[in-house]
Amino acid sequence: MPISQAFTRQHRLLTGSQYQTVFDQPQWKVGLGSYLLLVTRNTQPQPRLGLVIGRKRAKRAVDRGRIKRRVREQFRCRQQELAGLDIILLVRGRIENPDPDQVTRDITRLFDKLLAKCRQA
Repeated sequence: MPISQAFTRQHRLLTGSQYQTVFDQPQWKVGLGSYLLLVTRNTQPQPRLGLVIGRKRAKRAVDRGRIKRRVREQFRCRQQELAGLDIILLVRGRIENPDPDQVTRDITRLFDKLLAKCRQA
């Protein structure tokens, strides 16, 4: 039976304390353009994702939703490679009318950089 690639509740950072752990002690920081990944190891077999996309960074709800969907999809497709990591994606710069394909390319490159850094450690 193939391994499920669903994005379930177990794949999310849910509580403030889970987020705070990653914010306080990130083992890796990977940035690209307007995006920053803060990453730390976790004790679970699956990776967990948290998203921080403020209204100041992406004014329109549709833009924030578009970014979140693209990030979750890339995370879902790569969860086997990212196993054992807690990841927070922060949007740092202003994003207006993001091109969905460009967002996907940026997030893919960001995860590639992260995996390269993790392999070095």
